[in-house]
Amino acid sequence: MPDTLIDQEYMLGLLKDLLRIPSPSGMTDRIVEHICLELGKLGIPFELTRRGAIRATLFSKTENHTSRAVVAHVDTLGVMVRELKENGRLGIVAIGHWNARFAEGARVTVFASGGRKYRGTILPLKASGHVYNEEVDNQPSNWDNLEIRLNERCHSLKDLFQLQIHVGDTVAVDPQPEFAENGFINARHLDDKAGVAAVMAAAKAVVDHNVPLPINCHLLFTISEEVGVGASHIMHRDSSELLSVDNGAIAPGQNTCEYGVTIAMQDSSGPFDWHLTRRLIELCRESGIEYSRDLFRYYRSDAAAALEAGNDLRVALICFALDASHGWERSHADSLHSVARLLTAYMATTPVTFLLNEQ
Repeated sequence: MPDTLIDQEYMLGLLKDLLRIPSPSGMTDRIVEHICLELGKLGIPFELTRRGAIRATLFSKTENHTSRAVVAHVDTLGVMVRELKENGRLGIVAIGHWNARFAEGARVTVFASGGRKYRGTILPLKASGHVYNEEVDNQPSNWDNLEIRLNERCHSLKDLFQLQIHVGDTVAVDPQPEFAENGFINARHLDDKAGVAAVMAAAKAVVDHNVPLPINCHLLFTISEEVGVGASHIMHRDSSELLSVDNGAIAPGQNTCEYGVTIAMQDSSGPFDWHLTRRLIELCRESGIEYSRDLFRYYRSDAAAALEAGNDLRVALICFALDASHGWERSHADSLHSVARLLTAYMATTPVTFLLNEQ
């Protein structure tokens, strides 16, 4: 699949837009609306599930009794208020699974009642070396040791009540995006907004260039992957394959491709489909897409949720590169481009089930 099909400017521009929209799990309406508007501009029909996830479809001109699906998630990590403190600060708990050390110093927005929004910062309980000296270095790194300092005249429970802040209010963490001229992208929440941008870029390539599809391809955008629900409730019954798009972790001992696409062979839920995974590898070779193979021991994606819900599917996972996942994340535009190219090639190729039946 030629690399010229992918509109790089569109993909990176969409990623910037998505990063501007807060979307921690449980608060995804705004980003869902934005993606729906983009689908509308591309002329791709879509519907919403009862829970608010997106099911769009790129239609084939050939009649078939099966389809395939590509999935990425729009929800991100975040924080929730768990305690209103006597000193006017807020105790917090994580939304999703991420380490408290990556929350220290984060700028945040607290979404309170009645549409009110307040800015603040996540700080450890002992935040000043001028006051606590070496105790700053010795305090534990955990969520019980963090609190939100609001940028308000707020020093008591009464002040918090007047601001109409309550236990259970959602807190979004600033993405702090930086797009460098050399292609590097630094931001929180690239997991999985970068994946969403790659899926949309591939869909745009199919539409703009009239790429013929052998079967219908459903584009699924889930809203609760970070809390384990993912694609469990969104699948079409006629789908025979599911390709999940998510991050590939860069670290010593891993084999993630930093500037290409990574084909995941296994995650914490077990091996991915043997035939579908190797078909993706073949597509990379045929199209000259830089790739590597890797496996992730402490990782799961939308694909696992779909299988655990009882769907009879061949599933696979492809990844864009991500350094410091669920922390201070960094990727590269070349990796997103490679993912988008592979997705376009995958949508245009014969399903694995058909290939096996022909043997």
